Amino acid sequence: MDATPSETSVVEHEVRVAARPETVFAYFTDPARMVQWMGAEAKLDPRPGGVCRIAFHPPQALAALLDSTFGPEHQARVAADPDAPRVMTGEFVEVEPPHRISFTWGWERELYAVPPQSTAVEVSLTPDGEETIVRLAHRRLPTPAVPLHRAGWDNYLPRLAIAAAGGDPGPDPWQVAASAD
Repeated sequence: MDATPSETSVVEHEVRVAARPETVFAYFTDPARMVQWMGAEAKLDPRPGGVCRIAFHPPQALAALLDSTFGPEHQARVAADPDAPRVMTGEFVEVEPPHRISFTWGWERELYAVPPQSTAVEVSLTPDGEETIVRLAHRRLPTPAVPLHRAGWDNYLPRLAIAAAGGDPGPDPWQVAASAD
């Protein structure tokens, strides 16, 4: 299987964070900090070749909306286990504390037209006084997957800015609220 689709795009974002790069970097490498802004569960081994796995539990209505934009193969994968989390799986490629991190990105069960590890996320952290400019480029995205991933980063990067600055980003509209046991 060709891991890189023939027609791909890049999604780029930039956000300013009221924290030093060392602080922001930890929100990409520490599982407990990661889930403060993105994902419900994270397994991260931040070294080249280390695992980068983030599980999402989208609300049913959002999942149905996202799924409806993809074809019958996608629908069949989801129908096989509709309550399963949506799991991003990749591996760290570059880890240069506290200025740069890159990792592959894709979806278990080949959801959203993005097979595991088939795309690349590159993050640079540039100090600007006591703040950090975060630049994120998500590369090699198949064209049909661009709107979903653009919307995802639009949701998650402002949450990163709040969490890394010491705030509470509040409930994530892209996640089912955790139940209190």
